[in-house]
Amino acid sequence: MPLATDPKVQNWVDSYGDWFKDESAFKHAEMSSDLYPYDSLFSPISINKVTVKNRIVMAPMGNISMCDETGRPNEKMLQYFFERAKGGVGLITTGLVPVSHKQDNTITELGELSYFPRIDRSRTVYMGWRNLAQGVHAFGAKIFVQLTPGLGRVGNPQCLLTKFKLPQSASLNPNFYMPQVPSVPMSARKLKAIVKNMGQGAADAKSFGLDGAYLHGHEGYLLEQMTNPAYNRRKLGRYSDWQAFGIDCVNEMRRRVGPDFPIMYRIDLSLALNETYGEGMKSSSLSKFTNGRTIEMTLGFMENLVKAGVDIFDVDLGSYDNWWLPHPPASMPPGCFLEVSVTVKEHFKKIELKSNAGLEVPVVAVGKLGYPDLAESALRENKCDMVMLGRPLLADANWANKAYSGKAASITPCIGCQEGCINEFVEGGHPQCAVNPRSAFENVYPDQIPPANVKKSIAVVGSGPAGITAAVTAAMRGHAVTLIEKSGRIGGRLIAGGVPKFKYEIANYLKYLEWLLKDHSEIKVLLNQEATTEWLKSKSFDCVIFASGTKENIPNLPGIKEANAVLATDLLLDEKLLGQSKKAVVVGGGMVGCEAAYWLKFEKGLDVKVVEMDKHIMNHVCTANRCHLIHYLQKAGVELHNCTKVSGFEKNSVKVLKNVSKTVPNPYITWHPILPENIHNPMEPKLIVEEKEMSFDADLVVLATGGRPDSAAFFAAQKERVAPELHNIGDSFESGLVLQATRAAYRLGLTL
Repeated sequence: MPLATDPKVQNWVDSYGDWFKDESAFKHAEMSSDLYPYDSLFSPISINKVTVKNRIVMAPMGNISMCDETGRPNEKMLQYFFERAKGGVGLITTGLVPVSHKQDNTITELGELSYFPRIDRSRTVYMGWRNLAQGVHAFGAKIFVQLTPGLGRVGNPQCLLTKFKLPQSASLNPNFYMPQVPSVPMSARKLKAIVKNMGQGAADAKSFGLDGAYLHGHEGYLLEQMTNPAYNRRKLGRYSDWQAFGIDCVNEMRRRVGPDFPIMYRIDLSLALNETYGEGMKSSSLSKFTNGRTIEMTLGFMENLVKAGVDIFDVDLGSYDNWWLPHPPASMPPGCFLEVSVTVKEHFKKIELKSNAGLEVPVVAVGKLGYPDLAESALRENKCDMVMLGRPLLADANWANKAYSGKAASITPCIGCQEGCINEFVEGGHPQCAVNPRSAFENVYPDQIPPANVKKSIAVVGSGPAGITAAVTAAMRGHAVTLIEKSGRIGGRLIAGGVPKFKYEIANYLKYLEWLLKDHSEIKVLLNQEATTEWLKSKSFDCVIFASGTKENIPNLPGIKEANAVLATDLLLDEKLLGQSKKAVVVGGGMVGCEAAYWLKFEKGLDVKVVEMDKHIMNHVCTANRCHLIHYLQKAGVELHNCTKVSGFEKNSVKVLKNVSKTVPNPYITWHPILPENIHNPMEPKLIVEEKEMSFDADLVVLATGGRPDSAAFFAAQKERVAPELHNIGDSFESGLVLQATRAAYRLGLTL
């Protein structure tokens, strides 16, 4: 029997693979000011008895690992939120704050420690919340605390190894990170205790001076596990009614805070799992989750939540199991969920829904809305009542102030990489940002860059993100800076990276860097100039910073000279290299290789295969970004071959050794993530090697085998002592990401 799907949801999900073929999708996908002044964006709105000065909401991003060990908000967390309030945001929402440390085994670590802030522990945490509320209010912003009943099956399964306790869920469900670990049903007694905790958390928030409480009810956390029949398959008791737990939480919160305190609820209109995976649902760890809420069920549930006391919703799609939907990556379209908010608004209007305060229930739109014209048009066209920005406000805390003053071109654009804001805390750090080195370091780095005591003549070699960040930071300190680029254009690897249409955010970032250099006209930019050791020495610089990038790895394998082999970066920069090619093999299944494969398939129409030695495709890339590409590569028929080594080339073919053992991971799995390398999964099957020689037809071989730091110029300059002070940063020091390059460049620039 075929799975039940919703045509509207199916259409949305299907469109997220090749959306960029419609040029109209890019209408407002840049920092333009065509709709300025933004009268809709900067108009007040009432949420229950609270008035917010504008329609900009900061999404719940941050505060993980940004608190003291007691759970009290510390100076890092406070300054992080103050910076966004100072930047002009109308409504701040905090990140996750669990209230179930005694009930949910996954949120508290050994020693009663947690990487989440706490609002439930004791009076030791109260001061932090009061200081947070007062500081945000000083800048005219309001703040809601996001409370969660817990993580359940999407929590860390290490509780089994460290505390010998299983994760829990609404029913018997596999853990998201380790599907071999069962998440057992949480008892009704614990659930009732959590309901009381939610009420206490809301009451505390009100007492501490916060402006509202915000329930985290989407993307498959415990609240959704209880309120979605995909996860809640209980047969007995009150909570066999999938709506009951959510309504109980809201009722208890409303009882504790009274009628005037705003309550916000985050919900997904659909998990979109059946629409994402189709019949594949039946043969994976998702097999129990086929009976999710339909749109109609969700809308009815939202009506009941309003009756219980909810004042405002923000709404999206998806869950952890199709992570790219609730965390839309670089390759997703701008304004990707606007039609979702339209669906909810039209329904509320049709039934004339009013909150208990007698007001219309605002709908907040989410999903890549960080372009002022796009945000304004969404409001003007009545697609939503407010817009929620998360990553754009990490990229530029002054987004709102810049938009209000008509300075959209000066907004630092998010590049959608999610390496700082999400992957950093997954790997054990705290949220930060690839394009904003101050993000989450506001307590360390000054708002105004201090002038240098001694002004120097500084040369920066290389104009990628590291070089430009170092040059601008040094110039702002008063140094005389010369930026040297051996090619005819600034940007380094960003130039090739921004070629595919779905990488529009990289193209936007490159345009911003060009604007930034024009804004800092005091920086002398030398294009088409090679910074040789002799040349540098002749200029008598006080300091030389090398940010000269990488050197491509070219495999020295038999027959490579006979093959039609090109570097992925060269191909992106010169499409003529495609020639009349019909079949391509991409050697290297990292980020560059898979993005090149996506471009070749979706934009150039080639038949494509990807070969990767590692057991994982796009290893170490943020889950949302890798899974979005992998999912739609599979739908388009692109073959992904992991555990496969290239052994040589022949004319129009690539010879490989492929591990054909059944223990090789399925490269197309996108419903659970790759675990960090320091996390051992004792239930993972041991990889057995059974190699088989194979040959793939290819009239084009695309080399995406990575690069290594190109430090030769630095070491030559060091040997010849071209300047009293030398530094090596970015890819020429360690081949990596924009996050690492800008972070190092900014820190160095502040010390010169």
